[in-house]
Amino acid sequence: MGRWLAGVSALTIVSVTGPQAQAQQQVELPEIVVRAASPIVPRRAPTQITVNPGINPAPPAGVLPIADPTFAPVTVVTRAQLDRSAATTLGDALFDRPGVTASTFAPGAASRPVIRGLDNNRVRVQENGIGAMDVSELGEDHAVPIDPLAAQQVEVVRGPATLRYGSQAIGGVVDVSNNRIPDGRLPYGVHGMVQGAGASVDRGAEGAVMLDATGRNFAVHADAYGRTTGDYRTPLGTQLNSATRSHGQALGASWFTDKGFIGFAVSNFSSLYHVPGIEPAASNTRIDLNQVKFSGKGEYRPDSMMVDAVRYWLGAVDYKHDEKAVIGGLDSVASTFRNREQEGRFEVQLAPIATVLGPMTTALGVQLGHQKLGTDGEAQGLLAPAQTTTAAAYIFNEHRLTETLRLQTAGRIDSVGVDGTAMLFPANFLPTGVDPDEQRRNLHFTPASGSIGLLKDLGWGVTASITGQIVQRAPRAPELFSRGSHEATQTFEIGNPDLKMEQASSVEIGLKRARGDFRFEANAYYTRYKGFIYKRLTGNLCGEEFDDCGVEDELTQVVYSQQDARFHGVEISAQYDVMPLAGGILGIDGQYDFVHATFADGTNVPRMPPHRLGGGVSWRDANWFVRVGLLHAFAQTSIAAHETPTAGYDLLKAELSYTHHFADPRLGLKDATFGLVGTNLLDRVVRNHVSFNKNEVVLPGASVKAFARVTF
Repeated sequence: MGRWLAGVSALTIVSVTGPQAQAQQQVELPEIVVRAASPIVPRRAPTQITVNPGINPAPPAGVLPIADPTFAPVTVVTRAQLDRSAATTLGDALFDRPGVTASTFAPGAASRPVIRGLDNNRVRVQENGIGAMDVSELGEDHAVPIDPLAAQQVEVVRGPATLRYGSQAIGGVVDVSNNRIPDGRLPYGVHGMVQGAGASVDRGAEGAVMLDATGRNFAVHADAYGRTTGDYRTPLGTQLNSATRSHGQALGASWFTDKGFIGFAVSNFSSLYHVPGIEPAASNTRIDLNQVKFSGKGEYRPDSMMVDAVRYWLGAVDYKHDEKAVIGGLDSVASTFRNREQEGRFEVQLAPIATVLGPMTTALGVQLGHQKLGTDGEAQGLLAPAQTTTAAAYIFNEHRLTETLRLQTAGRIDSVGVDGTAMLFPANFLPTGVDPDEQRRNLHFTPASGSIGLLKDLGWGVTASITGQIVQRAPRAPELFSRGSHEATQTFEIGNPDLKMEQASSVEIGLKRARGDFRFEANAYYTRYKGFIYKRLTGNLCGEEFDDCGVEDELTQVVYSQQDARFHGVEISAQYDVMPLAGGILGIDGQYDFVHATFADGTNVPRMPPHRLGGGVSWRDANWFVRVGLLHAFAQTSIAAHETPTAGYDLLKAELSYTHHFADPRLGLKDATFGLVGTNLLDRVVRNHVSFNKNEVVLPGASVKAFARVTF
């Protein structure tokens, strides 16, 4: 299936209607403006929680509508932008967005999003509101089993809105949305998409097919996709052991009534990818991954004066991956990771009520989860089987204080139980001749979090915001109980069962304008962490066993440690329509972001992304889109102990696409898009400072990708 799909040519479902939707189909901006969706979705009295309509007139002809700004920044990546990127993972697709980068441990396969310098256990990745439920938090070499080919849109949520999804999302949420569970937004009939692409840097090929059929009370969805790449090229030569192959399928259905809907979906993701690096290449290290996911979603809108809507999201997965390598001349399964996990979220939205602070809309919710991590082979030396059980309750309130001033408050409390086996190591993490003791530990944490925000319309379409939040996070099983070698990442990881809850106190101010010829978004934030949990390089080197630490030098020893820390940063993006030109619009755009993080003793937090500055020039009309842009990453010299500096780099990107809109409905086709995108056109050596293996793994060199998409 994957090989057949790789040769298919392309389609995307476009199911929006009305004048704004038509404008969206006609023109595509270089989308760097961000938005933030409120966690409360209105059914009645929408003026209770939407911005003053007077500051959001219909966009001028040729301008892509941008959603109203609210309390927390959300970066949006559209389907068209995913097509015009060379990315094959969620992390790589977000790599150049302000405030976001990626781990790039195995580019094209295992590259998790990094938000404001935070990764793994502080960044939640989810699909249609339900977590990815994988083991990508446990190791940088582990892939997220969500492919951009299966996405219609990707959003990166930061700030107070993340409390809706859990205190584990303390850094942010990456939410992938698609129509795998139909929600009734598509019109009647059959709709579909076919798309395909090929890239030069890795001889990559990809393809996808999606179908949706909607009747009066019932809708079904089906999709299938696949991709394959070879070892990619870099300015220094071929990056050995970097080939990938993956495919996936999904089937979903929903039943509708005049009061809501109920739906479900089942999906499968499979991937076989190699792990680059000196030792992994020598042993042909690769990961064979498979995940089966069941998900459900629904909504009920009762005839009630008190309740607007009741909603639920459900998910369950059976995940497994084998880490394979040539050991002693034999091709073997070195490690196996399993994850069986369930998650459910239930939410009640109350009807707007009058209060002394103005009209108020409230959402109440509960979230439940259970995770059972299992390991075999060398992985059992890294982490013995562990279980985590969570239960939480949360509340969101929005008040319209005046026509131009809104207030949002939110609160959440969790109950987290973590059960596993800990190993007690010497204080210097070097062997003493006596094996470390094992202890069964059953730990319990009760994180509590809250936030408050103000949003003020200033005129000229400008909105100012200020938010504050205090978020507590319970340590995860790998942070508590890790205890051995991880061959794929070339690390020897040691957890700490005595870790306390992590607490982040944050304040953020923002200024944004979402309409007009000049559109911009600027955010500045400051966060103080109490008990920040991180992977600390000890300076020790190890072999496969703890007794080898200080003797052999195959693996780098890292210890989960805890220390107070401070983060601050800025994210700025802007677009300006300079003038009409040749029947279209000439525009420019720019961006800048940085995050600086230090511990209480003045030393640097490890693996922080560098300052980045970029911009571009674009031209667009109803059919064509052209853009050339340059992103410069400065050298990173603010390093932690045992880290090395990372040189800066320049990424030059060029995009060209043409969309033909079919006017005759009898053809059954909506539009067809064809395009080229060139990445790293200067063929620079790019090393990513946030990556553990940056000294051995260089990102792909100059590449050209051709793509096509047809919708019907």
